[in-house]
Amino acid sequence: MTTKHWLNLGVVGLLALFVWGAGRWLDEYQVRLLNNVAVFITLAVSYNLINGVCGQLHLGPNAFITLGAYTAALLTMTPAEKAANFLITPLYWPLSQISLPFPLALLAGGLVAAGAGFLTGFPVFRVRGDYLAIVTLGFGEVVRVLANNLQGLTNGPLGLKGLYPCTNLWWSWGVAVATVALITALVNSGYGRALKAIRDDETAARAMGLNTFRHLLLAYILSAFFFGVGGGLLAHLITTISPSLFTFFLTFNLLIIIVVGGLGSTTGAVLAAAFFTLAGEWLRVVEEPLEVLGLHIPGIPGMRMVLFSLLLLLVIIYFRGGLLGRREFTWAGLTRFCSRMGRHDAS
Repeated sequence: MTTKHWLNLGVVGLLALFVWGAGRWLDEYQVRLLNNVAVFITLAVSYNLINGVCGQLHLGPNAFITLGAYTAALLTMTPAEKAANFLITPLYWPLSQISLPFPLALLAGGLVAAGAGFLTGFPVFRVRGDYLAIVTLGFGEVVRVLANNLQGLTNGPLGLKGLYPCTNLWWSWGVAVATVALITALVNSGYGRALKAIRDDETAARAMGLNTFRHLLLAYILSAFFFGVGGGLLAHLITTISPSLFTFFLTFNLLIIIVVGGLGSTTGAVLAAAFFTLAGEWLRVVEEPLEVLGLHIPGIPGMRMVLFSLLLLLVIIYFRGGLLGRREFTWAGLTRFCSRMGRHDAS
């Protein structure tokens, strides 16, 4: 093994130690916040594969997240829990009798989403640009409407309640690390270089003999799989899901994250997902009443989102390519940076 591999293993070990300590000493709210960070890292890195690395404007990740969330939720619920939820229209057989362990349900959620990605990939990648965005946006809305109306499968607008909180720090961060590792390895491989070539000039890539449709379809299916897994984690984190949770607003949040981090940068997607999740919570303080120098300042509902929007606006204005652009963290880059800082201090 090379030095880089040992360093990577060391980082994973430190993260595992942090997760163990967080689960032992942090309170419930802090643990939930860390789970949210990990789930959004999984979703953002998966989304960046299509929009950033492949350069395709995909606006339908909420569809795959919905499929993964409902699949994993239905498969982990016991028959008694399903009967208690589906009061108006009974759940279709055999789903009404099936109950699987959380890992298998999570895998099934990813596979169902990947299957939907395979089926929709054929019409989706017959178009490009704005047309592709419209098609994927429409697919997201179709899935949401179906989830709202198929009461015998999704319980309609009533949703699913009382899910067991299976998503813990080990599951959320384990999936996040696996997603980042796999997609990073993919992007740095010959396959990833082909995807970047398609992003930069698809016509030239096709002229060089690349099967652009097959490359884009495989990336689309892989991202759909991780969207489905992320949806399953999200469902078992909040323990209650309904179609209103999976609107275009979820896609819009993911789009903000990858643009702020830098389209095409996995490192940027990770950092922006953490920033987006944590900043949204920390800014809640501005909506609470404050006492400053004896003056009572009432809380202003909605001010949190105003300040958050201003922060995002500053990032977009002063970092046109996002916080990292297309740059990635590497150990070699960190070594060069430390060397430059050492020379600067010596001078």
